[in-house]
Amino acid sequence: MSEAPKPVDALSEAEARRELARLAFEIAHHDALYHQEDAPEISDAAYDDLRRRNEAIEERFPHLQRRDSPSRRVGAAATGGFAKVAHARPMLSLANAFDAEDVRDFVQRARRFLGLDEAEVVALMVEPKIDGLSASLRYEGGRFVLGATRGDGSEGENITANLRTVGDIPAELSDAPEILEVRGEVYMSRADFLALNERQEAAEAKIFANPRNAAAGSLRQLDSSITAERPLHFFAYGWGEVSSEVAGTQAEFLSTLAAWGFSTNPHARLCGDVDEVLAAYDDIQARRADLPYDIDGMVYKIDRLDWQVRLGMVSRAPRWAIAHKFPAEQAETVLNEIRIQVGRTGALTPVAELAPVTVGGVVVSRATLHNEDEIARLDVRAGDRVVIQRAGDVIPQVVRVLVENRPAAAVPYVYPETCPVCGSRAVREEGEVVRRCTGGLVCDAQAVERLKHFVGRNAFDIEGLGAKHIVAFREDGLIHTPGDIFRLRDHGQAIEAREGWGDQSVANLMAAIEDRRRIGLDRLIYALGIRQIGQATARLLARHYGTLADWRAAMQAAAIERTLNRGEMKKPELVGESYAELCNIDQIGIAVADDLVDFFDESHNRDAVADLASELEVERFEIAEAADSPVAGKTVVFTGTLTAMTRSEAKARAEAMGAKVAGTVSKKTDYVVAGPGAGSKAKKAESLDVPILSEDDWLALIGAE
Repeated sequence: MSEAPKPVDALSEAEARRELARLAFEIAHHDALYHQEDAPEISDAAYDDLRRRNEAIEERFPHLQRRDSPSRRVGAAATGGFAKVAHARPMLSLANAFDAEDVRDFVQRARRFLGLDEAEVVALMVEPKIDGLSASLRYEGGRFVLGATRGDGSEGENITANLRTVGDIPAELSDAPEILEVRGEVYMSRADFLALNERQEAAEAKIFANPRNAAAGSLRQLDSSITAERPLHFFAYGWGEVSSEVAGTQAEFLSTLAAWGFSTNPHARLCGDVDEVLAAYDDIQARRADLPYDIDGMVYKIDRLDWQVRLGMVSRAPRWAIAHKFPAEQAETVLNEIRIQVGRTGALTPVAELAPVTVGGVVVSRATLHNEDEIARLDVRAGDRVVIQRAGDVIPQVVRVLVENRPAAAVPYVYPETCPVCGSRAVREEGEVVRRCTGGLVCDAQAVERLKHFVGRNAFDIEGLGAKHIVAFREDGLIHTPGDIFRLRDHGQAIEAREGWGDQSVANLMAAIEDRRRIGLDRLIYALGIRQIGQATARLLARHYGTLADWRAAMQAAAIERTLNRGEMKKPELVGESYAELCNIDQIGIAVADDLVDFFDESHNRDAVADLASELEVERFEIAEAADSPVAGKTVVFTGTLTAMTRSEAKARAEAMGAKVAGTVSKKTDYVVAGPGAGSKAKKAESLDVPILSEDDWLALIGAE
């Protein structure tokens, strides 16, 4: 039987680097399944375990922290049924806490970031985490003019007409700023949910799995009269764009929301320290079943809004808030079969097919087994009675085998060494837990999944080109590579002749494809489906290289350099200039760089990108808000001890102004900001004639007080 994962405190630095790379990839894989395909393989609890391990390793090895860490991704993207809405300010998701220590760490991280001493009181607003659908309400001149879902955090769905039917949402506000975005959660009470399902059953209509699904389904009705018949409610708790200041603290803002006529959660309370916060958590958890609506945890927010502004955000979540989840729910059932799924990167993922069982009010029939090490650790077999666990609205995980109840005929599971789709060898690289098909583009599962990813919501987001169409078009030979999608206009008549298609649906598809011929560089990089390149890392690469031509040239040069100097891998600067520049991008590192180089090492990948580029107009990556910044586009390295702000705050502020933050000094570095104790980086800057700024010089340059 295989051993459990090595404890974090026993990892060497090399092992930690490999483990962070593995976790970043695995979490990105599950993010894509959940947010883009609506086909999750793991439960919230299993996903949270991956993130916790990642965070623990990063805490022990902060210099290995990666841009594509699990705390940097946002939830589901907009669907095709509604017009798209670009959020003036991103609608972020929240990082998670799972126990008291995580909550204490959250507060301590905020203290360190802000440079506060232990005597400074850090008050927290504590609010129940409603299990509903996030929405943003825009008011102009006091009138409700636009309502949207969160979507992918940057772009949501316009559901204004449906939100107007929700009684808790005021149509007009008195004494409000000229522009005001109020954010909150649309939900359905348990009693209303049960009554709705009774009506649905009587009408032989869809039965909803839980109140959250019922609320989401009701808000996404194209006919708002149907939404009006559904008993929806809204709790307000936050804001987006605001034209003038409305409060100094989170507590004051909630009071202001109530004065405007919004419903706010009556169980929200202000706590002066972590002990009070944890007492509030225990209190609400004990009364959770008696609440009239579903909650899945508590949310803690730094109360002072000026501190919230300073703390800012990472790409997925604010630094000033965290969600403290409630424990997962468990049930027993029989595992009938272990089935292997092949993902777009060739990963072979085992899934347990279960005798259906109800867990927390939801009937489930599948559970993830993660990988072959987990199967070996559990010694799980077909026919076993198992304990499954779920903590959210996704597929659960198998957490324990009831060996004492094992049937005599149950035999150990043998993990396949060939791909069940194409028959190619399935290999497991040293240091990885995932076994992968080597078939590449000859494997139908990978080719199809890569194309699905390419047209997915967070990538090219081509409306009307769903998974079933990708499969059908590929089977008929209409598309093989991403570039073929933009040549489907040559096959309009053939598509129109297919069952379920007509001249209007074909015209709509062609229009949707044409609409995506112009696309941002970051979305293109993400859409290529390169291993470990999630949305945050794609944006980072786009920010650094600026144009598709420059990025392609740099990646191909790095690939050539690595081939010629593979023996120098431990020192990127000895491999070559382009490879070193890639590794030098702040927190990218060698692991991600190698996956990018691996992609460009393959001639068919280079050909596919070149072919795609010939069909597109790829926009130069620019940060509009940093256009007037004196450091926009400049590469900056921070070294030594900073006194006016913490290192994390300095990096975040520099990036917000359009600068590129690097980890080491090279001849492409524009400034080195050196505080007391600066060592080798300052010396290297001197040798390369790179300008060295004191912290005061830097603050003067960026116009900071």
